[in-house]
Amino acid sequence: MKIVLEHLTKRFPNRNKKIKEDVIAVNDFNFTIPDGKLIGLLGPSGCGKSTALNLICGLEKPSEGKIFFGEKDITELPPEKRGVGLVFQNYALYPHLSVYDNIKFPLENLRGENKLTKEQMDKKIREAAKLVQIEELLDRRPNEMSGGQQQRVAIARALVKTPEVLLLDEPLSNLDARLRLQTREELKRIQQETGITTVFVTHDQEEAMSISDMIVVMKDGVLQQMGDPQSIYDEPANLFVASFLGTPQINVFRGRIKNEKVCIGDSVLLDAPGKDDLEVYVAIRPEGFVVDENGPFECTFVNREVMGRDTSLIVTHPEFIGEKIRAIIPSDEAVHEKDGKVRFSLKPKKVCVFDGKTTERIML
Repeated sequence: MKIVLEHLTKRFPNRNKKIKEDVIAVNDFNFTIPDGKLIGLLGPSGCGKSTALNLICGLEKPSEGKIFFGEKDITELPPEKRGVGLVFQNYALYPHLSVYDNIKFPLENLRGENKLTKEQMDKKIREAAKLVQIEELLDRRPNEMSGGQQQRVAIARALVKTPEVLLLDEPLSNLDARLRLQTREELKRIQQETGITTVFVTHDQEEAMSISDMIVVMKDGVLQQMGDPQSIYDEPANLFVASFLGTPQINVFRGRIKNEKVCIGDSVLLDAPGKDDLEVYVAIRPEGFVVDENGPFECTFVNREVMGRDTSLIVTHPEFIGEKIRAIIPSDEAVHEKDGKVRFSLKPKKVCVFDGKTTERIML
């Protein structure tokens, strides 16, 4: 099911009575979610991700704009008629019911021509349980299961009605690191097997990038950029997107374009044809550094952290914005230190330049 959001805006009254302006949680959202894709809705806490999800499922009504499922305007349609499955962060399972009955619950509320017989319900419950690999746990109660198993029950309950759209609101945030990794792989498998259009809300950029077909990056209720994960990582639209995506975080320096050259301090790094006399931010991905004793970019060596396959060089520079620069290099690569200094050349595709005032990307 294709989802289209047109000029979608949601305002809430400001709780601070001294401020008359409303709080804008989602601001003029415009984007299309293609049929059968898994979309990661990504951004820091408070950016409007969950509000956008609640607007799609009908738990919130938009202040302005429209929502379409396919060609159908569902803006005013109640949640129960939208064909949506929703999985919450806290699972929201009924503790007094078995896994079987938890999954069964949505089917019991079907009425009219959609009402199912006991045999039809049983078949659907067991199909959903098999899909999330909990078919042997149907007799258990939620408190007899691990967090990962409970999450699978919540997903099975959302899938049992065969929804046209599946919405996941930070479904993995209560799991430990290893279980999160396993469960997100399962989510991707389930989505690919079912082909259901899925919107996955998270503040974890690694999580979003690893399983999403497309990601939507938000900040303060405003859509910053939308596209496939690798494209957004390589070609961020602004400094916020560049800084939000990537682990370790991108290294940001104060710089300047002069004489059609990008410079950090006295180091000339890149050509900037047709541009001159601009204050800029120069952002370098950690993997964009190449140790080179004749390289143009000199930093002060602080420490190295061996991570097995790679080594993280910790260095400093007077124009760096932050605490410490991380340069990721292969562990078998020699580091040429001289008087406590190390020099680098840079991979041009791993360097982004942003306007010093607007923080928008400057294409070179």
